Amino acid sequence: MKAVILAAGCATRLRPYSDDTPKTLLPVAGVPILRRTLTSLLRAGFDQFVIGTGYLEHMVRDAVASWFPSLDVTFVSNPDFRTTNNAYSLWLCREACANDGFILLDGDVVFDLAVVEELVDRGPDCLAVRSVGGLGLEEVKVTADRQDRVLAIGKHVPVRSAMGESVGIELFSAATSRRLFDALHSRVHDQGLVNEYYEAAFQQILDEGATLYGVDIGSKYASEIDTIDDLMAANARLSARPAFDTRVSSVRLAV
Repeated sequence: MKAVILAAGCATRLRPYSDDTPKTLLPVAGVPILRRTLTSLLRAGFDQFVIGTGYLEHMVRDAVASWFPSLDVTFVSNPDFRTTNNAYSLWLCREACANDGFILLDGDVVFDLAVVEELVDRGPDCLAVRSVGGLGLEEVKVTADRQDRVLAIGKHVPVRSAMGESVGIELFSAATSRRLFDALHSRVHDQGLVNEYYEAAFQQILDEGATLYGVDIGSKYASEIDTIDDLMAANARLSARPAFDTRVSSVRLAV
């Protein structure tokens, strides 16, 4: 199974922590975010990885090589990371995954393994939604029908009508992957919408008839690390847990 992790941004809201370290390599409870992500995905059965890089990308490549020397990984560089957004970074990954089913994650999400396992158990064409906790204007929110089919996704979704917050983890089938990359190509390449979030492409394929299901993760932990406050909160919460085990000895890596 394939995973796409987007980690190109320069994380200005995390300065000075991100001055000389990519956000995805910042430690939470002593373990870099990306290492947590890769370890959990390997445990969940994912064995092929596409990582979108940009800011200080050599550090990301070197870190992954040191943690998992035999990992089947393709790095896709976004040289315009300062002037583009995650839709552009995802579009650049099209040759590596446009015809495949894949799980998509932002490189700054810290999450429980059980979140990914729940999506895998549900099956493709779904996304993780947290229904507990507060919602505000800045969160990416989701509305859904009574069968949990997503109707709208984005920061513009009214808080009152929202199922919850999208936490930045989505699982797509091969068929929906093709539709998604077609929409991204139209928006990014043809229309020049290089500075928008990929949720705009999600909304387009929903409006065109695609089906995505919202999977309520309940109290399972998943948090985007956007600000210093986010980083401190995640560090405090996960430091109170048993130490994260980074070993994946039971998983066969590519030779």
